Amino acid sequence: MNAPGDFNDRMLSLGLARVSEAAAHASALLIGRGDEKAADQAAVNAMRDQLNMLDIRGVVVIGEGERDEAPMLYIGEEVGTGQGPQVDIALDPLEGTTLTAKDMPNALTVIAMAPRGTLLHAPDVYMDKLAIGPGYDKDVVSLRMSPAERVRALARARACRDSDITVCILERPRHEEMIAEVRETGAAIRLITDGDVAGVIHTAEAELTGIDMYMGSGGAPEGVLAASALKCMGGQMWGRLLFRNEDERGRARKAGISDFDRIYTRDDLVTADVIFAATGVTNGSIVRGVHTRPGYIETETILMRSKTGSVRRMLYRNPVR
Repeated sequence: MNAPGDFNDRMLSLGLARVSEAAAHASALLIGRGDEKAADQAAVNAMRDQLNMLDIRGVVVIGEGERDEAPMLYIGEEVGTGQGPQVDIALDPLEGTTLTAKDMPNALTVIAMAPRGTLLHAPDVYMDKLAIGPGYDKDVVSLRMSPAERVRALARARACRDSDITVCILERPRHEEMIAEVRETGAAIRLITDGDVAGVIHTAEAELTGIDMYMGSGGAPEGVLAASALKCMGGQMWGRLLFRNEDERGRARKAGISDFDRIYTRDDLVTADVIFAATGVTNGSIVRGVHTRPGYIETETILMRSKTGSVRRMLYRNPVR
């Protein structure tokens, strides 16, 4: 692979923020309405419309599914005006459809952009994930450790007690043994019902969120999005693809993956500079949710560039007619 050139990330970053804002605005009317599919479709439509206004030659590499599964923003779809830099796009138009439908915290619209060929084309399978924030030695924890060993290793690195560590885990039956093992160390656990992109990002701002480490399995595409955010914020992340059957291995082969046991680092998942934007739909620890008032709608967006390490938090108020 040739070294990716400058993809004009500084100029494109505000455009990327507009994409995530548009998706949040569109899904806002469906917060708490109990219709996950309608909320997701509204976000998809708005995100696609905004992407097609950007001067890019973009290809969706992490999207809504394969071409025969998703009418819009499917994997391989070309977006943008067809002019400008060639870029890979990873997106989740509504990260937390259930959270939105039930008006629960931490629903986000999420998108990342990087030079063409630099985001892992992750198949739609599970990924075992582990993430910590910035400030630690390289590989202070690893996927090869048991959950309890990870807690103890991180506590040593922080020079604190095991009981001072807080771990974020997705609440699923498959994680029951992991949860029990972590609790035996004395560490606290924050269980989340959905939204593991947000769960990983929480580790990068531990002083704000109270979360020191994320672990557990979730969607591999979401792993690439989370790695994009951590590349901007400075945290560490590891992921290993999990396969339940031969069909899932076939998806991986189709995506160009042959080493099924590989442990990917953050920089394996995202190999070049990336820009990342997320807008709050419901209130959360990272950004606040959409606020609707008579005459206007207001959103908060976090916009980040790995090239400079810059993190912007932006409030956007738009009149509603």
